[in-house]
Amino acid sequence: MTPRKIMSMISGLTLAAGLLLAAPAAHADQAPATPPAEFTTDWHDPVTAAPPIATPGTRTCEVTLAEARFRDFTPYRGSYAPPEECGDARWNKVVLRLDGKVKGRQYDRLGYLTLGGVEVFRTSTPEPSPDGIAWSVEKDVTRYRDTLSRPQPVEMLIGNVVNDTYTGVLDVRVTLTFHTARGAVKPAAGTPDRVLPLTGATLTTPRNTERILAEVYATGSGGGCEEFWYLTVPDAAPYSCKATDGPYREVRISVDGRLAGIAAPFPHVWTGGWSNPFLWYVTPAPRAFDVQPIVYDLTPFAALLNDGRAHRVEVSVAGVPAGQTGWSVPTNVLLWQDEGREVVTGGLDRHEVGVPRNSSVHTPGSPDVLETTGGGSLTVAGHLDTSHGRVSTTVTRTVDHHSTHRWGAEENPDALSARWTDDETVTVGRTATRTHRTYTMDGEITVGADNRLRTVLAIGDRAAVDVVRNGKRLSWSRLDDTYTGDAAFTLGVPREQRRAVGTSAERYRLHGTGGCYDRSLRTVQGTLVEDLRRC
Repeated sequence: MTPRKIMSMISGLTLAAGLLLAAPAAHADQAPATPPAEFTTDWHDPVTAAPPIATPGTRTCEVTLAEARFRDFTPYRGSYAPPEECGDARWNKVVLRLDGKVKGRQYDRLGYLTLGGVEVFRTSTPEPSPDGIAWSVEKDVTRYRDTLSRPQPVEMLIGNVVNDTYTGVLDVRVTLTFHTARGAVKPAAGTPDRVLPLTGATLTTPRNTERILAEVYATGSGGGCEEFWYLTVPDAAPYSCKATDGPYREVRISVDGRLAGIAAPFPHVWTGGWSNPFLWYVTPAPRAFDVQPIVYDLTPFAALLNDGRAHRVEVSVAGVPAGQTGWSVPTNVLLWQDEGREVVTGGLDRHEVGVPRNSSVHTPGSPDVLETTGGGSLTVAGHLDTSHGRVSTTVTRTVDHHSTHRWGAEENPDALSARWTDDETVTVGRTATRTHRTYTMDGEITVGADNRLRTVLAIGDRAAVDVVRNGKRLSWSRLDDTYTGDAAFTLGVPREQRRAVGTSAERYRLHGTGGCYDRSLRTVQGTLVEDLRRC
């Protein structure tokens, strides 16, 4: 078979994103399962190495949010009411759980769930085996206490297409489990007083607001090139996915036209990504089933927003070609209020925007090479005169992108090595929270003379957080979630003749002041052959 344009094949996959649970993990001393020589019509249900959500072990109440069978683009609509049996908000921990099942043939799909317009969950789905799979995702949604405290309309959608070819109907049930509080009822630490969905582009905050966070569920999706934004090239380069200024992307939030926050987007890979679903059948890429929002601290703008008027708050993605769709950026605004003041005043003291960088240099040859560097910086500071004194907040954020994209004739092979960093320091008074995020992606797709497509890929999601007061470290944490995979199958033949093989592995390490968690998974041909815990 003539080598084909691999990125065109990737773009042709119609991809419409927590913690994933599965069967109880095997102990390290148990004999591993014996994998088949190649993928069969069934495989292990999806599983990730991420830790379970900690719960207090108190009495619980459960509410069903949604039950639906998604076969088209019709949203599920229902209603929610807080659980009466747990009393009047006598809970301080809430866990959302999605249980799903699907069989046959289906692409991965992107979905969301909102309560009263507040997006509380964004997810993608696994691709099924012919015999069927089941999966579950859990998410701590305690921070939406304000929304959960009163009746709300519910909307959920996992857009899907079902026909004679794509037969998989997505059968899902979503519940909330409320964990009652021990002793006196008080909100969990860090829980906001109000949660407002950003509808349109205007925001009016309570006049006694003393802290503001915005969370943006930013995803490039929809089957077009922005789903693989990190592989796009400038218009002059000979490649199937174009973007005027290359692959650099930056998610920005502004207040009344003034830049208020910048961030590096996470390079999500859904379960059909990189032309090879056999990479993901058991172990999805990091964040695929629980899309985590980008969080911006907008507290320096609180004095401006507290004037009682509507202000323009907008989210955009820099680097997307003008008029091109493909990004979704639903946004919630989390507010903390000063109970001792009706109006909190103050001022914006400092606003410094660094010179943005974005350079993509194409070197023709065999292979073609595109070297991209990009980045930006922002420092914003403000003060508020609260009932407990003057509070000053300074937010500094710096983002950086480095990538090398290589491709051969007809985009075979097609390889990327990329690294994104997102460094943020939030200083409130004498306490500074420093966060260093690093995302990595290294992979290659090839099609051999035997018409075998092979994908080798590694993805890293890492974060280091330190909380320091007066030069003394109060707490710290280190996260390292790493996925690796290698899978191959024969192109252009019926499903049962693909002779697919594949291995995947994930190691999730989290340690720091709060303790240690370390779990590793390994799969071969859809069989879970290793599940180790080291802490």
